[in-house]
Amino acid sequence: MSAARALAGSLPFAGLRVVELCDTPAGEQLGKLVADLGGEVVKVEPPGGVASRRHGPFRTGPDGVPTEESLAFVAYNSSKRSVVLDDGEAGRALRDRLVAGADVLLTTGSPRELAAAGLDLDALVEQHERLVVVSTSPFGLTGPWKDYLTSDLVGLAAGGPLASCGYDDHSIPPILPGGGQAFQTAASFGYCGLLLALIEREQSGRGQLVDVSMHEANAVSGELANPYWFYPKAIVQRQTCRHAQPVPTQPALFQCADDVWVYFALILAEQRSWKALVAWMDEVGLADDLGDPAYDDLAHRQANFPHVQEMLDVFFMLQTSEDAYSEGQRRGLPIGPLRAFEDLPHDEHLVARSFFVDVADDDGTVTTLPGLPYRFSAFAAEPGPAPRLGADQGLVTA
Repeated sequence: MSAARALAGSLPFAGLRVVELCDTPAGEQLGKLVADLGGEVVKVEPPGGVASRRHGPFRTGPDGVPTEESLAFVAYNSSKRSVVLDDGEAGRALRDRLVAGADVLLTTGSPRELAAAGLDLDALVEQHERLVVVSTSPFGLTGPWKDYLTSDLVGLAAGGPLASCGYDDHSIPPILPGGGQAFQTAASFGYCGLLLALIEREQSGRGQLVDVSMHEANAVSGELANPYWFYPKAIVQRQTCRHAQPVPTQPALFQCADDVWVYFALILAEQRSWKALVAWMDEVGLADDLGDPAYDDLAHRQANFPHVQEMLDVFFMLQTSEDAYSEGQRRGLPIGPLRAFEDLPHDEHLVARSFFVDVADDDGTVTTLPGLPYRFSAFAAEPGPAPRLGADQGLVTA
């Protein structure tokens, strides 16, 4: 059974047996989504463990000294089980026995890597009628790039999203977003594919092979770049902290008195937002000439935006980011502070919804993890700890 904690009701994947043969975050995140909702996800690792166990940064122990426990591994492998199998004949036989008793097999290897490991996914689906296999590979199981290597950066670059990420100054190359976005995107598509295959199995009684390409997942996730190219044949340009557009839009970042920046998506064409902003600035004595009826005309606002920008720079510099955020929201204006991740556990809204949870390992070590990003009225769950290497070896030796 999963190490996830059921707080109420029955978890939807309870009783679902999953074997995970994954060595990238795309597959590990997919397995986590299943394990956190009750699926028994058995992670098969080579001697020494999967590569993600050695990716920094590492967790700090109670004495303040860094341990060898990877935070990436802890985050992507919550609620799972771990067994260790070598790639010899005996290890492969035990792996095949696990797969034979599973509902789902998750893999991330390229066709060449799968063949080297003695895995024929089509044959497995034929051999095990109800088995659902989800392959979340770099470029899919077919095509001229099927055996190419990848990384998160390669995935975003080759798939297109990276061209829209960066600054107004195009002499600066595109900037890689953090957090493994290419892998996360592939994992989301893999999760959708798995759910659809399980629904199909409920109706037909048969499993199938789901072939998810990280390259294709990113190629359909290019935000505005895709529709602008498909319809008016326009090419978008990356902009600092704004959506890439065919033509530059006005800056949206403003520094506040507490040195925290806020994002304010002022759309000049929206008359209601403009009126609300000017009324707010007038109440604090900073509207100056912006209350002039001439500014009711959109063309006048656009022609004089450099002046508007200067006024907004002063307006935000005279208040804290929290004051600007709360007052702007109260007035229906889309304003929000730019928070670092380390600030999020203290976010008032996330705290009120108990989003972050403390998860205790077998040895009592407590790690704060993001909780589930959704709420269901029928059940509630929290993630369990990531497994120690080989902690569940009894699953293959019993």
